[in-house]
Amino acid sequence: MPAVIEISCINCDMCVPECPNEAISMGPLHYQVNPERCTECIGYYDKPTCIEVCPIDCVALVPLE
Repeated sequence: MPAVIEISCINCDMCVPECPNEAISMGPLHYQVNPERCTECIGYYDKPTCIEVCPIDCVALVPLE
């Protein structure tokens, strides 16, 4: 399940340096996650760090459709 950043993102930049796969980049309005690169931080951290560091809780894991 890749992480998804909701539209409520305030572009605080907290998640970008935490991603070991460089899966987070700036989209047209807010940061977004490339689902092909997101591994939920498996092999790097116990939990997805983008979720852990987000100050407004706008990052969540979602199943691929």
